[in-house]
Amino acid sequence: MQKLKFYQIDAFANRPYEGNPAAVIPLEVWLDDEAMQNIATENNLSDTAFFVPVDDHYEIRWFTPNGEVDLCGHATLASAYVLFEVLGYSKEVVSFTSKSGILHVLKEDQYLMMDFPAQVLESTDEMYDFFTDVFGATPVEVYKSMDYLVVFDEDISNFTPDVRMLEILDLRGVIITSLGEGYDFISRFFAPNYGIAEDPVTGSAYTQLVPYWSERLEKKELISKQVSKRGGELWCTLKGDRVLIKGKAVKVIEGVFYHGS
Repeated sequence: MQKLKFYQIDAFANRPYEGNPAAVIPLEVWLDDEAMQNIATENNLSDTAFFVPVDDHYEIRWFTPNGEVDLCGHATLASAYVLFEVLGYSKEVVSFTSKSGILHVLKEDQYLMMDFPAQVLESTDEMYDFFTDVFGATPVEVYKSMDYLVVFDEDISNFTPDVRMLEILDLRGVIITSLGEGYDFISRFFAPNYGIAEDPVTGSAYTQLVPYWSERLEKKELISKQVSKRGGELWCTLKGDRVLIKGKAVKVIEGVFYHGS
């Protein structure tokens, strides 16, 4: 029986039980894919992050309850928190290599700032009627990238979507967004094909949201809130072809995961 250190971190949270919970499991060497998927399914959180030290950086992978994803923001923030605040990582910046390239996380006082690649948005004339049926309101713009980005002119906070309808989609998930009182914009995220009906806070979604809103609002620095039930605040900056995403995190569970027989 292998004992693995296990941490549950609330990312993009000012206090416990806010933001998005992620499981973080530091490894010395990689487990096989089936083992990591089984652990993520057992955790039953939106994402479980695994990382392994390689030279002066770390390799990182993320698994939802239903499969591996190429990029996850909140579990990267949670992994950096574990390194900085639990495992004693002493440098100012920690770097991860991933299926989405190199990701950097800077420790900045009480905040962690992620440096992610911006996603290119492709406008599409399709799906307007479909998303109207799902969300009960007509979008004003629809884009495709890693996810569908669906823009509304009305406040999205109280939408009650038929999430099961989204299971037919070919991309990772669906981001909906609008202007929001007190913030530059607000958003929500749904990925039922990955076992996530609605994600509390989705850091990777902002690699698509920030380029869109930066151009529309003609500003580089943006403050956003993901208006899920738990909710979370993010401070974002568009810097060339990179998106800087800043938030806080807190540890809520520390323990041992028993793996194998």
